[in-house]
Amino acid sequence: MNTKLHIDIHSFSYKKKGYPKDNSDNGGGFCFDCRGILNPGRIEEYKIQTGKDIGVQNYLETQTEMPKFISLVENLVSISIDNYLSRGFSQLQINFGCTGGQHRSVYAAEKIFSFVKEKYPSTTVSVTHDEQPQLNF
Repeated sequence: MNTKLHIDIHSFSYKKKGYPKDNSDNGGGFCFDCRGILNPGRIEEYKIQTGKDIGVQNYLETQTEMPKFISLVENLVSISIDNYLSRGFSQLQINFGCTGGQHRSVYAAEKIFSFVKEKYPSTTVSVTHDEQPQLNF
């Protein structure tokens, strides 16, 4: 079996729509809760920004436990990606949720998107920011 693995990454809001639906029919994957990380959205200058804005990124990288969180997520998802590749699986969904789906979850989804693309070039990877439609790729 020579199936290409597609990794579907989402950021979402627990408060608004909740968990993203898994359309792969296998019901598997990860859902990481970013609400344990300090929220830059509570700081006035970051309220209208997202996790893709440099100010929010700098805050998350220097004022919170986000770098440690991302490192742990990279290690954890790598176990499954390696396994899925060796077994010929075709789908894996990785979700990141926070209160509003704007800062922490967007940042984490983008970081893991970049990590997966670099470490696993044989996969296809997509990222969707459920509460930030202008950021979808």
